[in-house]
Amino acid sequence: MQKQSFWEESMANYVYIATSLDGYIATKDGGIEWLHTLPNPEQSDYGYADFMEGIDALVMGRQTYEKVLSFDEWPYTKPVFVLSRTLKEVPAALEGKVEFVEGELRELVDGCRQRGYNHLYIDGGKVIQGFLEEDLIDELIVTRVPILLGSGIPLFGELSRQMTWKHVNTTVYNDMLVKSHYTRHQRKA
Repeated sequence: MQKQSFWEESMANYVYIATSLDGYIATKDGGIEWLHTLPNPEQSDYGYADFMEGIDALVMGRQTYEKVLSFDEWPYTKPVFVLSRTLKEVPAALEGKVEFVEGELRELVDGCRQRGYNHLYIDGGKVIQGFLEEDLIDELIVTRVPILLGSGIPLFGELSRQMTWKHVNTTVYNDMLVKSHYTRHQRKA
């Protein structure tokens, strides 16, 4: 099996996410508790820490941000940009860690690059779908969890054009989680 190699490009946008077998990243109400129902005897992070080492900043949507706020503690040490037209004031505990932004996605990415954030982790269903529609995702790392939710928030949505991806590698964890890594292929200029 080929060793996973991130950050080969000088600038790239990444998706690193888990989905149910039927392609949902959360239940209809945004719940992700189902992710914690599988046994994890070795308490593995399934490669997440290695991935995060090469990330400069995160871009997420308001709903994902609000879900993360419900966690016991803020999980990120990297800067987080939250796409929102309504949120304006960062909580005191997150000052210097979170910035609310709005506008065109390409302009946001350019602004991040100008600030030295070259490797962006893109998170949240609608944000990922928007970045895909604008052809701004360079790599997809998707872990399939062996559960059928039946409904929920989908990872992928409708696209105005077909996109081709090249398989980099696939890793199986605990004989049940299947993590596949893809890079954007045949991008049109």
